[in-house]
Amino acid sequence: MTDLTTRVDDTTLAAWRQQRTERDRDLPTPHGWLTLVGYHWLPARPTVLADAPGRWWSDGVTAYREPADGVAPESFEVAEAGSRVVGTYLPAGRPAAGPDEETTEIAVELVRRTGRYAIRLRDPLAPTRAAFTGVPAYEHDPAWVLDVPARWYDEPRTVVVGAARPGLRHEVTTIGEVDLEVEGRRTTLRLTGRPGGGATLLFSDEADDVAPWRVLALDDAAPGDPTLRLDLNRTINLPYAFTGHGTCPAPVPGNHVPAAVRAGERRPS
Repeated sequence: MTDLTTRVDDTTLAAWRQQRTERDRDLPTPHGWLTLVGYHWLPARPTVLADAPGRWWSDGVTAYREPADGVAPESFEVAEAGSRVVGTYLPAGRPAAGPDEETTEIAVELVRRTGRYAIRLRDPLAPTRAAFTGVPAYEHDPAWVLDVPARWYDEPRTVVVGAARPGLRHEVTTIGEVDLEVEGRRTTLRLTGRPGGGATLLFSDEADDVAPWRVLALDDAAPGDPTLRLDLNRTINLPYAFTGHGTCPAPVPGNHVPAAVRAGERRPS
């Protein structure tokens, strides 16, 4: 498969198993990524959006919600690419808790993307969550644990990329690059910095049963390291792979592996 395979010890395998357990536990939380049921841009005039309480609008800088006629509007602001839950509500006729005593209230998340405000609705009773039985993934394969050469930029570089939702763009910060060789073909992939440290590798590949692009977190990556270990078995799907309401950034142009990376998470069914 590759000339850069490395020995895999019990710690590596245990970390992969823990990741799989945590993913299947954390994704179906009551207001997690499997619960998105709506994405609504805020207009310039007060407007009712879906069944979210009140009327919503934005002046481009601030988002507003008028809870009811005659009630002073509330104002909210979030940074570009940011989000915050600004309230919850219970649809008419719905019990406040399900059989397992979990909340059934819908969360209203305010997001700002490409300079515009929108609300996303997170419903614990979303069909995607109800049908979830786990994230499909390849079995762990030691051949996909690779030690690869890394080069680090003297200064971070800002790159504008596309997004899962058409018409949006993101600014990402690249901090270095790695050389990956698969099936005898070498390609250079750029690394993106993480706010809390480490790096991420966002890439696409030629496998036909995976999401259009996936991400690998490199928590221990430190600028200056001449070699990085990439355990591609730990590659995961971004939220957009589970829902049509995700706004996830696309890979940096050129971050495509010209071979099938049959490792990590597969495309959700």
